[in-house]
Amino acid sequence: MRFKLIFVSVQQDLTEKVVDKAKEAGATGATIIPARGIGSHDKKTFFGLTIEGPVDVVLFLVEEHTVEKIIETLEKNCRIKEPGVGMVAVIPIDQVAGMDTQLKIFRDQARDKYL
Repeated sequence: MRFKLIFVSVQQDLTEKVVDKAKEAGATGATIIPARGIGSHDKKTFFGLTIEGPVDVVLFLVEEHTVEKIIETLEKNCRIKEPGVGMVAVIPIDQVAGMDTQLKIFRDQARDKYL
């Protein structure tokens, strides 16, 4: 099996929706890390203070065949393409451990995709 890590940085108010939509598209779980981000988009200010909402980094370790569907689902349902909302990146993974409970699901997904 070939694994990919989908890295999503998104406004915290969208985190739950991102997780739900990714799971509907084939992800089996997620790791959520609170974070702060600085982007090139215009920032909102209030009396000279910069207002930046907190972001979450959401990580999905998935079998490679599910990546495209998950990203398309996030773009369609979670406003990922809008400036300042979030971003998605995909990182190849060489080895995994501790995923025994999910490997059967990954095998079933791969079988359904390729057979």
